[in-house]
Amino acid sequence: MKFSKKLAMAAVTALALVGTAACSNGNKNSSSSSEKIPSKITKKTTVVFWNSMTGVQQTTLKQLTKDFEKKNPKITIKLENQGAYNDLQAKINSTLQSPNNLPTITQAYPGWLWNAAQNKMLVNLTPYINNKNVGWGSAKASDINPDLLDDAKIKGTQYGIPFNKSIETLTYNKTMFEKYGIKKVPSTWKEFKDVAETIYKKSNHKVVGAGFDSLPNYYTIGMKDKGVNFSDKINFSGATSKKVINYYADGIKKGYFRTAGSEHYLSGPFANQKVAMFVGTSAGEGFVKQGVGDKFTYDVAPRPGKYTLQQGTDIYMFNHASAEQKAAAFKYIKFLVSQSSQLKWANATGYIPVNEKTIKSKAYKDNKSIKLPAKLQDAMKHLYSVPVAKNSNAAFQQLSSIQQNIYAAAEKGQNINSQIEAGKQKFDAAWKQ
Repeated sequence: MKFSKKLAMAAVTALALVGTAACSNGNKNSSSSSEKIPSKITKKTTVVFWNSMTGVQQTTLKQLTKDFEKKNPKITIKLENQGAYNDLQAKINSTLQSPNNLPTITQAYPGWLWNAAQNKMLVNLTPYINNKNVGWGSAKASDINPDLLDDAKIKGTQYGIPFNKSIETLTYNKTMFEKYGIKKVPSTWKEFKDVAETIYKKSNHKVVGAGFDSLPNYYTIGMKDKGVNFSDKINFSGATSKKVINYYADGIKKGYFRTAGSEHYLSGPFANQKVAMFVGTSAGEGFVKQGVGDKFTYDVAPRPGKYTLQQGTDIYMFNHASAEQKAAAFKYIKFLVSQSSQLKWANATGYIPVNEKTIKSKAYKDNKSIKLPAKLQDAMKHLYSVPVAKNSNAAFQQLSSIQQNIYAAAEKGQNINSQIEAGKQKFDAAWKQ
């Protein structure tokens, strides 16, 4: 499998990066190679882990943590839930100004920690990975997908370890496809449009053909499929950008496409058979399954187009922690991404395994409770993630409101060029703030 070497970003946060001055530990070297890594945890050590897991995700994380603590009685993991991702990001940003109040480790997207990395507040995890006592001896021996591991770097340094990862997939109403004579699941942008339009017309305009949950994701992958990476070099009002925008806008004008809008996710309209198919996160399949029930048969397929966006957070470690806390925390991280832990995690939550042995295992492939495992390897052939750069997080998030304005105008049948020009100004400004 060939993956992009770019760094992962969030599609669900809306806060800009906060400029942070180097604080009390700002002069520490972020590399841990200069300090001795304890080979064993010989005294009671507490690791604080900030996270944003809820529902079954939280329940599963608590169970895995209990399993770890049974095997490591000297280590206590204190799980501290900070609410939704935007709440967690805000808490991290505010606490970076008082680094001694930071946790030992946290879930985060790398873009959130750009300034923290610049100010030497994170731990370079490479020495821990290569340590045979608390790590694996080498990155290869970790069995973590090497490109997902690469995506957890900031400016080339391995500050993070991938944990809860998801990709975008196509979820479709298999029963409806059969009803309207759709024999092939769309795999290209043209096929996606054609199927959406066919279902819309054959249903006498009662069923919208398709939509995309995330507008930033839609635009980013649309541009990538046309050979353009996400960066401040994008001309939002240029010819390529307009082609991507107009593809969605034209479908909205004609009725066969829609956005998630005030419903936020299309899994609800999909379950109510108001939308025939949609592109959304693989981690949302549990909600789809619950909503659909026995009303019809649904299935999951790779996202149309060449690329798909990988998302989800990594685990990062802060420099203020003691040597014992750092070693204990890394042993815990190692446990969470092990083959057995990732099997439990993926089967329970719908996140994709970061451990390659888990993905290839019969136990994962034979999971019949969700559709994803059987399709995962095909869906992960060409992953892309938004590069982490200064203000890339802010620019990516700005795409949501920009496109909402554009497609709202399209829905009203208005000319969207003025909205595209206004969007260009906002997009460019986000990169320069």
